Amino acid sequence: MPDMTNQQYIDGFLSQMTDALARVPVADIDAAIDLLFETWQQGRTVFIAGNGGSASTASHFACDLAKWTICEGQPRFRAMALTDNMPLFSALMNDEGTASVYSEQLAPFIGAGDLLILISVHGGSGTGNAGTWSQNLLRALELAHQQGARCLGFSGFDGGALQQLADVCVTVPINSTPHVESVHLALEHLICDCLRQRIAALP
Repeated sequence: MPDMTNQQYIDGFLSQMTDALARVPVADIDAAIDLLFETWQQGRTVFIAGNGGSASTASHFACDLAKWTICEGQPRFRAMALTDNMPLFSALMNDEGTASVYSEQLAPFIGAGDLLILISVHGGSGTGNAGTWSQNLLRALELAHQQGARCLGFSGFDGGALQQLADVCVTVPINSTPHVESVHLALEHLICDCLRQRIAALP
């Protein structure tokens, strides 16, 4: 049997992307947009975190919320990616352990009405060489709820713990890390663009 050609692989990958996007519940995307819009209306802060590739999506999401949604005459989104202060991140990891790198950053800032966005391919479930995955995200979620903040999750596979614990969770129900991460990025673009349109339409 001959090796798969580049074209065959491309066609298969893009077909899976189309399938993954089609399987994301639109009602969950709608709820995520409403949650973010309400947070903006109340002048509260959005904090975002993720690990690995999802950390870069967290940074990208914070950038788009802060910049792309700017509309003349309207307040701006207050958005902060907990992935971006590497000196603090590494100090916390060294002194407190990996499970505390996000909750310790949140502790001085998060309060009632704020929103924590957590991005995780497996939703904080499963294990690897370092133990149970994404416990730093779940510890941050616990702190957020203790402080009266809400949580928006972006997950994949079966949704994991985020599907159960977040106030709203948008799950990409496909068992492929590259596809889940790609769809998460597409979804943050969709959400930020929709928010921009809603804000711009206000008097």
